[in-house]
Amino acid sequence: MSPLNERRIAALEARLGHRFSDPALIGRALTHPSAVTGSSVGTASYQRLEFLGDRVLGLAIAEMLHEAYPAADEGELARRLNQLVRRETCAAVAVELGLDQAMLVGAGEAQGGGRRKVAILGDVCEAVLAAVYLDAGFEAARSLVKTLWGPRMRETLMAPRDAKTTLQEWAQGRGLPTPVYTEVERSGPDHAPVFTILVTLDGIAPAEARGKSKREAEQTAAAAVLVREGIWSENRSGA
Repeated sequence: MSPLNERRIAALEARLGHRFSDPALIGRALTHPSAVTGSSVGTASYQRLEFLGDRVLGLAIAEMLHEAYPAADEGELARRLNQLVRRETCAAVAVELGLDQAMLVGAGEAQGGGRRKVAILGDVCEAVLAAVYLDAGFEAARSLVKTLWGPRMRETLMAPRDAKTTLQEWAQGRGLPTPVYTEVERSGPDHAPVFTILVTLDGIAPAEARGKSKREAEQTAAAAVLVREGIWSENRSGA
């Protein structure tokens, strides 16, 4: 490891609040497959660690949510979990930690903007979390998740619920395809149109709603399904 890399690793350890007893772990977590030659891509890059880190993160976040929202039902907890573990959130954490600059990528990937790709940043973030887990156990990984994801969890406390997003996540959680929104009618004058939208979902009765815009009608239709299925209460607005 070059002095420059050693300095970067030391700076990253300071940001993580964890000094690795096995430096090879963090080195592998920061290595993109494009920087590995030969047949050792799966073991010398972050790929296996990312697989593990995804599970460590999910468990740690689920535990945080279970403790923070004692009155929340399964659907509410799942919605918050999906928001916190999604690729974009992990990528934001990666940039916050400086992983975009610390990771090792091949020349071609670097020229192609690899250090800015959300998918890569999200994977590296999860790989680093797995490295902490393997180096010091779940308690250390959980502590790191609380530090980095805790503020994001609290920021979403009062966030408005988006009906379309919630319905899609609910459907995905049950192995159903993405809901389909179809415009069935447009009425009224051009300056004040009224759209009628039908939302369909395999195995679920469709719902129809009207709105002054397609988005409003789609949100209202999605909210109607959520209320009917008992996911939202009657007085909950998804628009």
